[in-house]
Amino acid sequence: MKTTITRFTLVSLALAGGLHAEAPATPSATATTPPIELKTEAAEAEPAAETVAETQVTEEKTRETQMKEEQERLALENSLLDEQVRKETAKLRAEAARLKAEKELIAERLAHAAMLRKAELEATSAKLQIEAERLNQEAEVAKARAEALTNELKAVQAETTIEITRLRGEISAIETAEKRKAFADSKPQYLENPLREEDNTVVISDRRIPLNDVISTKTADHVTDRIHYFNNQNREQPIFIVIDECPGGSVMAGYRILKAMEASDAPIHVVVKSFAASMAAAITTLAEESYAYPNAVILHHQISATVFGRMNLTQQQEFYKESQRWWTRLATPIAEKMGITTEEFIKKMYEQSTSGDWTEFGEEAKKLGWVNHIVDGIDETSFLRNPDVKTATESATKTTSELQTGVDDDGRPYAVLPRINPKDVYFLYNPDGYYRMP
Repeated sequence: MKTTITRFTLVSLALAGGLHAEAPATPSATATTPPIELKTEAAEAEPAAETVAETQVTEEKTRETQMKEEQERLALENSLLDEQVRKETAKLRAEAARLKAEKELIAERLAHAAMLRKAELEATSAKLQIEAERLNQEAEVAKARAEALTNELKAVQAETTIEITRLRGEISAIETAEKRKAFADSKPQYLENPLREEDNTVVISDRRIPLNDVISTKTADHVTDRIHYFNNQNREQPIFIVIDECPGGSVMAGYRILKAMEASDAPIHVVVKSFAASMAAAITTLAEESYAYPNAVILHHQISATVFGRMNLTQQQEFYKESQRWWTRLATPIAEKMGITTEEFIKKMYEQSTSGDWTEFGEEAKKLGWVNHIVDGIDETSFLRNPDVKTATESATKTTSELQTGVDDDGRPYAVLPRINPKDVYFLYNPDGYYRMP
């Protein structure tokens, strides 16, 4: 029974302490609490005898005393517990206050730090903005300067370009004037009858084909190609084959030239200025029209050949027959133009010289029918560029008139004269023997 009351009281006190932890309990409040009346099943069952009643009264008093003592003890314990709870609560409140204070302090510090950071950021942003504005201003100034310099440079470039253009124009004008000086004002003359009778001059246009040096396949190509071209250009105006000096050459190549001359619709006029021999003489004589200076030399002779390698008699006879066939083809039309036979032509050759070389100057050549006209002048109307103004190719090419010089074994200087054709001679003053034959 005692135990039950104690537990009940403790539970009540615990509940009271839990519900009213903040209100401290006092001993006077506990002492005035009325005693709890408890009835037990045993008391109710006991008989109502006096002894029993006295005993019960005694026991009741004892119990009341004990309960009172127990209540006092419990009140004391409750007071202690309340005090303990109060202290614990005070500690918790103090801790909570401390934590709250720390929290507020931390919050205040964070707010202060945030404020400082914000101030720093604002200050930095302000500085950056000021720096950006400064840089923008500098950039604008630099841009303005660059534009000014660019405009100034463009102006200088424009002035320079204008000056360069002006100078180039002057140079071009000077060069053009100089180049123009290199060309004649006249134009080539195209005459159906190129022999100008008033001054006995043959007038040569730019339909001109030079024939010089040894006649070869390449020479035939050069001449015949131009005959064909000039015919395709104009089939009425004359074509001129101009011979300065030609010793003859290949019979086959020369025959190609003759056949191109025969097939030409445009008339072919051959002009001999200095020397035409052998195949070149045949081309001159067989031309539809031919001209020569009075002192031009024309040479006819039989076909001659140098045999390379060994030949037996039969091969020599075959070679002779083949040469004879070529000679007949060339000599017959020449002899017919002269009004004699081929045999008479050969006879007259050897009457002139033992070698059979029949050489005549222009006037006699005309009498023999080797050339049609003897002229006093040749008018080259196609020469419109100054020959002293050389092109790069012409300047790089050495002329045949350059002399080879040296010193002989006796220590005497000399110069080798250029080779001339066999019918030519040198006519020069050479007392010290400086000029020598090759």
